[in-house]
Amino acid sequence: MQGLHLTADLYQCACSPELLIDAQKLADFCRQQTIDAGLTIVGEEWQAFPEFEGQPGGVTGVLLLAESHLAIHTWPERDGVTLDVYVCNFMQDNSGKATRLINGIEQAFKPGQAQRNRLWRGEADGPAHAGELLTENLNQDALYGFRFTERLLERQTAFQRLELLRSETLGTTLRLDGCMMTSEAEEFFYHEGLIHPAAMAHPNPRRALIVGGGDGGALEELLKYPSLERVSLVELDGEVIEVAREHLQSIHKGAFDNPRVQIQIEDGAKFLANTQERFDLIYLDLTDPETPAGPLYTAAFFESCKRALASGGALVLHLGSPFHESQQVKNLSASLASVFAQVHGYGLHIPLYGSYWGLAIASDELNPRAFCAEQIQERLEQRMSSENQDSLQFYNADLHGALFALPTFYRRLMPVNEANLEEVC
Repeated sequence: MQGLHLTADLYQCACSPELLIDAQKLADFCRQQTIDAGLTIVGEEWQAFPEFEGQPGGVTGVLLLAESHLAIHTWPERDGVTLDVYVCNFMQDNSGKATRLINGIEQAFKPGQAQRNRLWRGEADGPAHAGELLTENLNQDALYGFRFTERLLERQTAFQRLELLRSETLGTTLRLDGCMMTSEAEEFFYHEGLIHPAAMAHPNPRRALIVGGGDGGALEELLKYPSLERVSLVELDGEVIEVAREHLQSIHKGAFDNPRVQIQIEDGAKFLANTQERFDLIYLDLTDPETPAGPLYTAAFFESCKRALASGGALVLHLGSPFHESQQVKNLSASLASVFAQVHGYGLHIPLYGSYWGLAIASDELNPRAFCAEQIQERLEQRMSSENQDSLQFYNADLHGALFALPTFYRRLMPVNEANLEEVC
């Protein structure tokens, strides 16, 4: 029967701790929310789990509804909650009631981050709507999504929830903690946009560092430069690399096994605090600031990166959506400007991220805007084989300067520095 299926994964919940561990309190709350939403309870089951290794256990509960069900599970050790509400619409449209129910429950848990999915199921949608619709928030008021026909893998690593999905449009797609990371069909937007503007601007990159980047896409792009003698990849979660090796070969193209590559499974902050190496280019290919990678988006960590840069080197990272996450982009840019003499924002539309996306190159000396198309074309021909040039699907000499031509609203989020005011040739 046709119906609406709503799910929500809630993280960093700031609610009263009892709501996560007290089965009776949680059951009473969910019953009242269900009644207030206008849905009909016909049965229920609640189970509190025992304490484990000094941590309180969570609660699993189900309310059976005349309209279908509500299911909830709490994870007090992670301040997390998973919610599942389904209503059929056979006799009447219960969609509004389901939405009120899940929204009311979510608000009580006060999540710092939430991943919500909305899926229409059943005959009314027809074959054209077959598959799993997954959505992702751009901010609290906007979301986008893709439909996936197959779920290839799902596991909880030591650090995050890892999913591999397949769609007709995107191909195999990697998702971490409910956020889209990369996909076979459009990875070139992000990976080429991340790597080449700084690598082309640098006079002679010989050593590079990628923090994160466990899918191997950024690594594959960097290896197109013969001048690079060594590329170090520091990834916190080794399981991401394992999964990428097996399932994402079309993205990394065997880059993990290149003799110029050194892989280290380690926290990026710890690595940079201890390394004695100096890098010409450092790339932060991380999950978003609201994930466990958050400490790597701070001025203190940017200082660690600066100490590890060779003279003339640059740090590159993504900032988020200038439109949907303007305050985040402004704050990150200001943090970069407190550490580096130059911060050059640039942007491109990334299909998998659902928006025009901001990135930045930060340096004390390197100005990626100081090159015209003819100079970039000359460097492309000098630095890349014809095969590697032909493999580029996004980046080219004409595009290089255009990436730094910021819309006015984005420009206003960036710190002003003299290098950004210089004329490009």
